[in-house]
Amino acid sequence: MKEELEFNQNAFDNIDMGKSIIALVDCDSFFVSCEQKVNPELKGKPVCVLSGHGQCVISRSKEAKKLGIPMGIPTFKLTKEMKKATLIAASQDLYSEISNQVMAVLKSLSPKVEIYSIDEAFVDLTGLSRLYKKNYYELAQMIRELVLKKVDIPVSIGVSSSKSLAKLASDKAKNIQGGVFLIGAGKLNYVLKNTSIDEIWGIGRNLSKLLRQNGILTAYELVQKSDSWLDKQVGIRGIEMKHELLGEMVSVVDDSFKIPKSIQKTSAFGIFTSDIEFIKNQLNYHIHSACKKMRRLDLKCSGIGVMLRTKIEFKVYYEKITIPSPTCYEWEISDIVFSLLEKIYNPNIIYRSSGVILDEFSPNSGEQMFLFSDSEKKQKSERLAQCIDKLENKFGKNIIQTGFIKSDFR
Repeated sequence: MKEELEFNQNAFDNIDMGKSIIALVDCDSFFVSCEQKVNPELKGKPVCVLSGHGQCVISRSKEAKKLGIPMGIPTFKLTKEMKKATLIAASQDLYSEISNQVMAVLKSLSPKVEIYSIDEAFVDLTGLSRLYKKNYYELAQMIRELVLKKVDIPVSIGVSSSKSLAKLASDKAKNIQGGVFLIGAGKLNYVLKNTSIDEIWGIGRNLSKLLRQNGILTAYELVQKSDSWLDKQVGIRGIEMKHELLGEMVSVVDDSFKIPKSIQKTSAFGIFTSDIEFIKNQLNYHIHSACKKMRRLDLKCSGIGVMLRTKIEFKVYYEKITIPSPTCYEWEISDIVFSLLEKIYNPNIIYRSSGVILDEFSPNSGEQMFLFSDSEKKQKSERLAQCIDKLENKFGKNIIQTGFIKSDFR
């Protein structure tokens, strides 16, 4: 292990320092790490986080992995030995909050951070070696130590000259002492020859099958193919993948804000039910979470949808509407959601989950004003929303909740 780590550092010194340098910071067993952060007694113990209301395993500690617990296993299939692990229901609000803390640390270190997922981010390290007077290995170590110190979340870091190689390096970093892996020119071929095509970022089952049918089993064999062959067999994505694996930056770190295609808030019920009041309470919770996120992103939506999933057949009922005047306020969206709910709800059906889907976003600054719009009502809604957000930021989530008039349809 020590020899591999030394080779890891020395090989990176051979990289062309004129190239851009990218790190992929990946939180280790993120959901479990979040639970261990808020409950330190769980550290060093087998812990699993479960989806929904305990349906299957979606995150495992190292100790839980040693018990043989596979990712995605349904809880009813856990053996007696596996049940020695502490099982915790997922808390997405907690994970989002801690994710923001991790990203804030990364943004304090680099001017360019691209958030890839809730637990991953690409960080542009170009030029930071001179700024912090550290080589890139030491710089990655510093980032890792700082995130652990400030947020109490362990991370693995892969460093190279392209996103694909940084992603590959971060995967390998999880399996070595120190949690940092670097891929430079000195060991690029060695890494590519020992990397299965299934380990390459962006290669799914269908593409893997196609490449294997053509005798391509490793990343090294992929980069040996000509651009014209890849274009014919795979398309432009294949060419881009090849050059990224050769250390050429095809995709830069992009920290620009991107309007999401949709905001979806869904969850399974703790109990199967056809109780309309229970369902509306669940939807109110989702509406509030979605609206708060919209306001944080300074967006409003025109597309509003509601979803119900049945208990037995897992059948999904969905209804959507597009409104002429976009909004980000719970009390406006809930009225619309509940009217849509009437169209898909059947009191004779038992449901297992519900959800709210918002889309067709527009920025607040670009809002179209209507001739007969009620400006006074709009100002009151803005002040009320600001008040709710301030109270939640100070006292915690759901300190204030919107209500609804009891339904008369059953």
